[in-house]
Amino acid sequence: MPTGRHQVLVFDVNETLSDLTPLRGRFEDIGAPGHLLPTWFAGVLRDGFALTAAGAYADFTSIAHDGLRTLLSGLEGWTGDKEAAAQHILDGFLHLDVHPDVPDGVRELSDAGYRLTAMTNGSVAQTERLLDTAGVLDRFEALSDVRGPRCWKPAPAAYSYAVERVGVRPEQAMLVAVHPWDIDGARRAGLDGAWLRRGVSVYPRTMTPPSFNAQDLNGLVKTLVADP
Repeated sequence: MPTGRHQVLVFDVNETLSDLTPLRGRFEDIGAPGHLLPTWFAGVLRDGFALTAAGAYADFTSIAHDGLRTLLSGLEGWTGDKEAAAQHILDGFLHLDVHPDVPDGVRELSDAGYRLTAMTNGSVAQTERLLDTAGVLDRFEALSDVRGPRCWKPAPAAYSYAVERVGVRPEQAMLVAVHPWDIDGARRAGLDGAWLRRGVSVYPRTMTPPSFNAQDLNGLVKTLVADP
């Protein structure tokens, strides 16, 4: 059974569960450098956050598509079809897999008695496909995205929406995420936060620290699941 006060683990999806690395190949397919992936993805997050801060809303796909058109239009020497190229890259989300540690880690946490849910700035449909392909969809009792609260994480309302859907208070839940900004947002909303480092060693000092940290989900399992 879970130790401590946490009944529910709320998983972030993009980069926490999913491996975005193959999208580099999608950029290369359309004649753009693969190293543009992190620049583009960071821009998508920036614009989603900005709209939320302004009291507005747009979904991930719309913002991501706009970001690609803008990025490609400023790429020196690139003369392709921006619309078709953007769609080719976005279609790559339908073929992503989880990180190798995810399937066993999810099963072990579920078997230990943790209730699992997911809250993404992306879409429930893509989350469902991702988890189904990984064989762990049945371990999640609810999948949520920002269309519900119509605001992006790290807005407090996004975390409130996720925990309300599974009937617990924020202090009974913990976010599991690779992004420090997500951990900070969850902590400020009353949840605890488990930071998966995935190769990164420095957590920003300007942000609320995580309650737990681990290299990956296997490491988090060792921390949260007591030996029998």
